[in-house]
Amino acid sequence: MKNLKKIALLTASFTILSLNINAKEIDKETGLIVAPGMEIVKANCTVCHSAKFITLQKGDRDTWLSMIRWMQDTQGLWKFDDKTEDIILTYLEKNYAPDQASRRPNLSKDKLPK
Repeated sequence: MKNLKKIALLTASFTILSLNINAKEIDKETGLIVAPGMEIVKANCTVCHSAKFITLQKGDRDTWLSMIRWMQDTQGLWKFDDKTEDIILTYLEKNYAPDQASRRPNLSKDKLPK
């Protein structure tokens, strides 16, 4: 009986520990995931649109780059230097990557409105 209690206690401890590891801190102002690069994304992206545009999207690096290029080609988004663009893309691909909950792939650049 003592062993069962120990096993139950260990299982509960590991479960709580794993939940804390998977929990992500969210920026209260924007709703963005707090991680390296968030401040650069916040400074460059939320100037023109809500952070919801980011938090509701999913994409790999190429998808995010395609969206940035579309905004630069059609919406007046300025060009980033290479370092800034890499920080933004790394943040987006790491924190807003496709997952199984995604309903469909994002539209390709040629299917976005002009």
